[in-house]
Amino acid sequence: MALFEVTLILLLIAVALAALSRRLEIPYPSLLALAGAGLAFLPGAPMIEIDPELALALFIAPVLLDAAYDTSLRDLKRYRLSLVLLALGAVVFTTVVVAFVGWKMAGLPIAAAIALGAIVAPPDAVAASAVLNQFKVPHRLTAILQGESLLNDATALLIYRIAVSAAIGSVMLRDAVPVVLLSTIGSVAAGYLFGRISLLALTRIEDAASSTVVQFGGTFAVWIIADRIGLSAIITIVVYAITIARTGPRRISARRRVSTYSVWESAVFVLNVLAFVLMGLQARSIVGRLSGEGQGDAFLFAATVLAVVIVARLVWVLAYVAIMRRFARFDSEEQRRDAPTFRGAVLVGWCGMRGLVTLVAAIALPAGFPGRDPIVLAAFAVVLGTLVLQGISLKPLLRRLNFERDTTVDREVAQARVAIMQAALDVLSRKTTAAAAVVREQYEAQRLIAENPEDAQAATEYDRLRLYAINRQRDTLEELRRNGTIGDEAYHRLEEEIDWAELAASPAGRFQPLTTY
Repeated sequence: MALFEVTLILLLIAVALAALSRRLEIPYPSLLALAGAGLAFLPGAPMIEIDPELALALFIAPVLLDAAYDTSLRDLKRYRLSLVLLALGAVVFTTVVVAFVGWKMAGLPIAAAIALGAIVAPPDAVAASAVLNQFKVPHRLTAILQGESLLNDATALLIYRIAVSAAIGSVMLRDAVPVVLLSTIGSVAAGYLFGRISLLALTRIEDAASSTVVQFGGTFAVWIIADRIGLSAIITIVVYAITIARTGPRRISARRRVSTYSVWESAVFVLNVLAFVLMGLQARSIVGRLSGEGQGDAFLFAATVLAVVIVARLVWVLAYVAIMRRFARFDSEEQRRDAPTFRGAVLVGWCGMRGLVTLVAAIALPAGFPGRDPIVLAAFAVVLGTLVLQGISLKPLLRRLNFERDTTVDREVAQARVAIMQAALDVLSRKTTAAAAVVREQYEAQRLIAENPEDAQAATEYDRLRLYAINRQRDTLEELRRNGTIGDEAYHRLEEEIDWAELAASPAGRFQPLTTY
């Protein structure tokens, strides 16, 4: 079967499984990876090998940029201690513990054991974003998990590269520190520079389709260039995305932004579902490379590594939270309220699903690498095991932890809405035309509602009335086109205006038609 046909079939299967996962209330990466592994052993199932370099650029780069674009610098600064302890501390701790197990149990050389630890240490950004988007968790935990998922891959891959180089004899471990420092500093500088260059190009493009193509092309180009010159492609992409996100909105028109967001949302979803299905399909080739008497030992070793990875993260998170809470007793009352809780620690510790980076890093090990086959099997077991065990059990865990409803974002939205409405009223106060009076009246109504965020009924009533009127506008517009009063060009222009009004009136952009009121 042609590759295009296989890809199309896999994509349709993945979309159906993603819909099923929403109905079952489990993270869709868990179901997709499990289904992919099941498909791999069906008679006639396609044998699809992932090129490691292509997989990282194709699947990781755009998904990482999409996550980094929405990341709050304020939250990164606010929770910097937790982020450092997770993105750096947890990765190093897991690497050391797994390396010890690999050295003692499987007899791996020290450098190869460290490479194994680095491969399975970082939770996956794709899996984390899927979990956070599907389940409502407190804002603090969301910000920490999002920030960790952006940075831990960079830490793990730096350790991985050094360990692999040491294992094949191209570099000594004692020479690693200068390499790490140079790579990190260079990646931050390169990401910022690429972001500024990209903004210069995007501000000169007016066509929405061309702008979107340039954004995708720029993302892949930044990843490839950073990788080719020896920088951390992950750090470069994260800094690149944050640079664009912080300075780009005022330079890009609303029309292009809405169009671009829609395309990126669809593209990232397609890449996510394909990545996890293709990841599951690697099961047959991985198991097939193991044969003979050592197969049982390899499976036992893989199961042990899976258990160690899960336990190590939980131990690390619970331990540092216990220490932080002990020191928080000497802080102010406000700081104590913001201190991490053990319920939050359990959730953060359990949200450790591994994904494509782990599998790709394992497959990318050079031929003849010491213990390559058991390392690859252990990596696949960790990916599939964490996605299935932790992913499927996440909803019951959240129900058990019973977090209070977090209104942090809602309060910030209400506060900002009052400020921007007042800014509009101030600038319109000097206008005395009838049109200005109508516009002022609309802004005044929105400001009054925003000033009372606790009055959910008033806000809901306001939005319902707007959506009710918009629905009637759509009916009238359809009738005007149907009876020939207007042509399609006029129809689509007015349709776009109504769409913008609907987006403004719909919470999170989700519109439910109101046929009656």
